[in-house]
Amino acid sequence: MKLLHTMLRVTDLERSIHFYTNMLNMKLDRKIDNVAYRYTLAYLKFSDDEHAAELELTWNWDEDNYEMGNAYGHIAIGVDDIYASCEALAQKAVEISRAPGPVAGGKILIAFIRDPDGYPIELIQL
Repeated sequence: MKLLHTMLRVTDLERSIHFYTNMLNMKLDRKIDNVAYRYTLAYLKFSDDEHAAELELTWNWDEDNYEMGNAYGHIAIGVDDIYASCEALAQKAVEISRAPGPVAGGKILIAFIRDPDGYPIELIQL
């Protein structure tokens, strides 16, 4: 078994694609429109490898609001330098919701940012 993708529902597909491609340097792999059911899927990934895990953004054309619920956690992305990554993201006006530093009770360096729909993304120094 292997992880294929994680799906997030977004309220503005182009804004979300811009965030993930320009702020986090992901690549848009493909977009699929389903006119009959009024939604678009956009698949993004960090690698050109056809087997790389993807992030699926789902835009339901007639929906402009979602509730996060209390069960969703976050997406985690590895970075080489947590402090430099957060500084670069802050300069692009990305919301840093938890400043970089050690995880509580540990030594692993983490930070949290938020995407345009408010989804939390954990950055973990590799």
